[in-house]
Amino acid sequence: MEHLFAGQPADKFAAGEGVFWEGDMASDIFQIVEGCLRLYRLLPDGRRAIMGFRFAGETLGLSCEGTYCYTAEAVTPVRLRRLSRARLRAMSEEARPLQSLFLAKVFEEIRDARQHIIVLGQLGAEERAAHFLVSAALRTGADQRRPVTIELPMTRQDIADYLGLTIETVCRVLSKLKRDGLVALDGRHRIILLRMTDLQRLAGEFDDAEPQAPGWTPAKWPH
Repeated sequence: MEHLFAGQPADKFAAGEGVFWEGDMASDIFQIVEGCLRLYRLLPDGRRAIMGFRFAGETLGLSCEGTYCYTAEAVTPVRLRRLSRARLRAMSEEARPLQSLFLAKVFEEIRDARQHIIVLGQLGAEERAAHFLVSAALRTGADQRRPVTIELPMTRQDIADYLGLTIETVCRVLSKLKRDGLVALDGRHRIILLRMTDLQRLAGEFDDAEPQAPGWTPAKWPH
């Protein structure tokens, strides 16, 4: 994937700026060079449901056909590269192994969505928050030496909208994790995971045991 985007110029987006909007024609796929995006849909009553976040090195838009099924908005200043779907199709025709790579990426997104359904449907508030923190440590490339420090550029409201909780519940749960000695809070966006094993146990770590397509690699966390 790095090779595919290597020759493309990088577009810049300011925090709060939309890269594309739900319902726009899905003409491109993207790879994030720097920064963080939130992916969300607006419900009929105006509420926002955040489907996930994307960080540097990750792609988006590959599984959208026809139109984008969500809005992608910059949480921080973002740089990303884009590749047209028409060019992508032409490249995959010329290099058949690319088709397996693209299929693997789509399977990864499906697996992530399925995991997130389990998180929202089966885990309690404290378990959801623990799962989010543990997953973020893996996905953002945080130094895995103990204790683990992660940078979360999104707001507490973003986290609440992703976990299907109220902002008050998110703040209360993080305070409880702090009191229990599992985490330390360093400002608004930095969290130190003091007892990773206990957080993993609280999160109820689970994996998809179904066989996957050749070349498939597990996603690092649910989006």
